[in-house]
Amino acid sequence: MKQRIINARVTFHNSPIHVLERFAIRDVDDAYEQFRRHSGLDECVIIQTCNRVELFARTGPGGTERLKRTWASLTGLDEVAFDENLEMSEDDEALRHLLKLTSGLDSMVLGEEQILGQIKSSIAEARKTRSSGRYLNTIFDKAIRIGTRIRGSTGIGRGGVSVGSMAVRLAEENIDDMKSKRILLIGTGEVSTLVAKSLLRRGYAFDVTSRTLGRARAFCESLGGSPVRFEEVLSKFTGYDAMFVATTAPYSLVTFEKISQAVSAGRAGGNSGHGGGSGEPDGGHRRGMMILDLSNPRTVDERVATLPGVKLMNLDQISEMVERNLTARAGKARAIEDAIKEEVGVLEASVRRLAAEPIAEHVFKKIDALRDKELQKAVRALDETDTRRISIIDSLTREIVESIVSPPINNLRKASERGDSGVIALAGRLFDYGDDNDGAADAGAPALVPKGPAPKDPAPKN
Repeated sequence: MKQRIINARVTFHNSPIHVLERFAIRDVDDAYEQFRRHSGLDECVIIQTCNRVELFARTGPGGTERLKRTWASLTGLDEVAFDENLEMSEDDEALRHLLKLTSGLDSMVLGEEQILGQIKSSIAEARKTRSSGRYLNTIFDKAIRIGTRIRGSTGIGRGGVSVGSMAVRLAEENIDDMKSKRILLIGTGEVSTLVAKSLLRRGYAFDVTSRTLGRARAFCESLGGSPVRFEEVLSKFTGYDAMFVATTAPYSLVTFEKISQAVSAGRAGGNSGHGGGSGEPDGGHRRGMMILDLSNPRTVDERVATLPGVKLMNLDQISEMVERNLTARAGKARAIEDAIKEEVGVLEASVRRLAAEPIAEHVFKKIDALRDKELQKAVRALDETDTRRISIIDSLTREIVESIVSPPINNLRKASERGDSGVIALAGRLFDYGDDNDGAADAGAPALVPKGPAPKDPAPKN
């Protein structure tokens, strides 16, 4: 039975945060058990961040559909939701995707470091529950090493700038002592996610609002902030010093009239220390406001920029700044793509090599048992009781066996790396490796031995 490596994912690329949140797996340990029991997955690793929910698995035919059904039952979703949001990759494409993750190429902010730590934690948890095995453990270990090496050689993680981080940086430049100010984030989509992560990283408290309070709450649970009712915010913007607006509304959400009222009310509300905008002096009691319209199309009335004490910046202006940074980093992204093309082949060879390991272990185990049996017979025939001499004879027989067995086994491993399933099948017959020996060999990938760390090979590998 042909086994495949598959990746099933719901990510920020296709699904906004409030949708992605519905696919989150609350109890990972229970999920591993359910996937083993109902999906027939030989191995499984779950990766969850605020931007993605992904499963890597090793499975046979029909495993993909069973995986979707199990995932749906864990989240209470119908399968239609998966059809609309789920992306799937198999074998070399799944390996390529994993390398993009570990190298930072698939992150919302190119080269971000956080995802690498999250992947390490995910494989550690899978190992702990014995949900991963020989194949996924090898794949993840190698992918983490390759991703780390690519990051170091390209410097992709240095100086990363996103629309969200640039917007927060501009707010800092225009507002004095921003930690003491009130900040509002309108929207829960991709750009809002970037803003929230940047605010959280800098230690700023902020409010979040969306069309429904539930959506704002789900966003805050993942990314921080305090949810507030949409209607309350729209009725009055009073009290906020910085507003990040990132919605898809097809109309002007932040109107001239509302901001004018907020500015007027703020004149009696104390000094904010806002450094941007223009306006008449009013005894030091004018409250300033900075608005960053990150929506496409724009949802802030451009006339608010004429109000005293209000500074408005839009997505075009901020994107232009980000674009200059990304242009400088584009060469690094291309270098990563080139490196991944080469490394996918290396990773594929590592996976194919694993097909030979159960046979190799079976051979070494069987031959060592025969060696030990004959050694004990020889010791009894010699009436030998000297432990030092017995140890010397034992070492001698081990060296002889390994020197004889290692060359054909290493040739078997090389054939496995090349994907030569015929050699694997022939070796299985030659060495009596069959259905009663840790599972039958499938076409190029024998079934796994019991989950857990693979035993150390008695013979060296080339």
